[in-house]
Amino acid sequence: REEQIRQFQEGHVPLFLVSLKAGGTGLNLTAADTVIHYDPWWNPAVEEQATARAHRMGQDKPVFVYKLMTQGTVEEKILALQTRKKGLTDLLVKGDAGGKHLIGADDLDVLFQPLG
Repeated sequence: REEQIRQFQEGHVPLFLVSLKAGGTGLNLTAADTVIHYDPWWNPAVEEQATARAHRMGQDKPVFVYKLMTQGTVEEKILALQTRKKGLTDLLVKGDAGGKHLIGADDLDVLFQPLG
């Protein structure tokens, strides 16, 4: 893996493909100027951590981040859940830790409802 990272960082290969979970930790990809998320994760922090692989010390270019999403799919429901979780995280960070905003069984039921 280190050899592939080196080749990408030095510009010998134009593209570095890695899954969200495999690429979420332990990588510095400052040669990247574009991050494309194609496999959404229910926890927005996981995607943010993967995006941070390109936002590192030594990054001298703007980094563009895209999420591939198709309407009417489970990924669209995951995006809605991410948005809700992000809002809840923001509430907790601002001091509202009442617990009533936690994700529960109803949220999971929405994810597994039939599409269409």
